[in-house]
Amino acid sequence: MVKVLFIGDICGNAGIKTCKYALGELKNNGYDFDFIIANGENAAGGLGITYALAKDLYQMGIDVITLGNHTWSKREITNFIDDEKRIIRPANYPSGVPGKGAVLLEKNGKKIGIINVLGLVYMEPNDSPFTACDRELSELKKYTKTVVVDIHAEATSEKCALAWYLDGRVSSVIGTHTHVQTADERILDCGTGFLSDVGMTGPYEGVIGMDKEAVLKKFVMHMPERFETAKGKMQFGAVCLEINEENGKCCKLERIFMNNLEIGK
Repeated sequence: MVKVLFIGDICGNAGIKTCKYALGELKNNGYDFDFIIANGENAAGGLGITYALAKDLYQMGIDVITLGNHTWSKREITNFIDDEKRIIRPANYPSGVPGKGAVLLEKNGKKIGIINVLGLVYMEPNDSPFTACDRELSELKKYTKTVVVDIHAEATSEKCALAWYLDGRVSSVIGTHTHVQTADERILDCGTGFLSDVGMTGPYEGVIGMDKEAVLKKFVMHMPERFETAKGKMQFGAVCLEINEENGKCCKLERIFMNNLEIGK
């Protein structure tokens, strides 16, 4: 059995602190994971990721960082993404952009493939996430039957459609991006685990991680506002997966949501 923890969009320094705290709590409560995946596209103040922040996430035990529509928000990423084997950006970005859309990871004798794709509905135009998954799977399945897909997308319908499209070919399809955890976890007919959105890790008292006063001004006044991550209590959104490494099928999904967390500096 391969045990995987997938952590939802880590938002700002608050999200990084929350992630470290929650991982400690899970360990204290008997949880043990072979691999930890985290979406880190909001780690740098809500937009993008830096090399220093990626190292912080590695040090707390995260094995792979997936990204999304804010991949290029910090321009420095182009200086290191080609060399960082454990950071993947959406596989359906145009051919020739830096980085890669999938990774094969081996640890303690176990292997896992991870694919990252962007949705198209209400998002910027890119290549098809469906055909991008086909392309990446043709290579990953040579080495492992355990494959997890992060679809970073707005539309629940698109995430669900991708899960059905890949049912039986991947172990799990997990949605990210909306920052709101859904309660629709299930295992599809051919053994693929699915959750529309794993939620967010970071500020609990803002609007999807951002300071609520600035967001309210934007909605009410329709004027430009500078968004910053919210302060106050925190939340942690994640999902635990148990995968049969012999056939790649998902045996169990367990949502984790901690909120109202008071975490010191």
